[in-house]
Amino acid sequence: MEASPGEITRLLAGAQKGDAEAVQKLVPLVYGEMRRIAAQYMRLERPDHTLQATALVHEAYLKMVGKSNFNWENRAHFFAVAARQMRTILIDYARGRGRDKRGGGQSKVPLDEGLVFSPEKSSELIALDEALQRLEKLDPRQSRIVELRFFGGLSVAETAVVLGISDRTVKREWNVARLWLHREIARAV
Repeated sequence: MEASPGEITRLLAGAQKGDAEAVQKLVPLVYGEMRRIAAQYMRLERPDHTLQATALVHEAYLKMVGKSNFNWENRAHFFAVAARQMRTILIDYARGRGRDKRGGGQSKVPLDEGLVFSPEKSSELIALDEALQRLEKLDPRQSRIVELRFFGGLSVAETAVVLGISDRTVKREWNVARLWLHREIARAV
């Protein structure tokens, strides 16, 4: 089911006010995009992996709507929160399953390549998460731009809307953040 960004924003506003009908209408409208984001995370995963994109979507959605005081400004903001929630779930999963895999034999991880959880990739995903946490302390906005663009799959324009900054600023800070993360990940692996 295809809906305009304005329709999704209207339904999000209704859901925030406790409108059960808005919540019910919202689910089929956002599910496809959330599934696309999850599939982006999982696209390199082996077919028999226990964590599938559908489960990732469901867990993220339940965590998002399970909060009594959610406040989504618009469609882009909703999907940014969804991407962050999925990233958190995957990082927690990687840490839980991959503690013994940390250490030697790691390879460089290109930031432009989609990182997903797998036993082979768990330490790289954790290294990226740790680097993002360090970046967040140095420059929270650049960290958020990486999260929205890389994990959330948002466009430059959508990222600019979510953060309330210009497209040019997003592009400039995205480039700087990617270079910084490449350097940090190279040190870690």
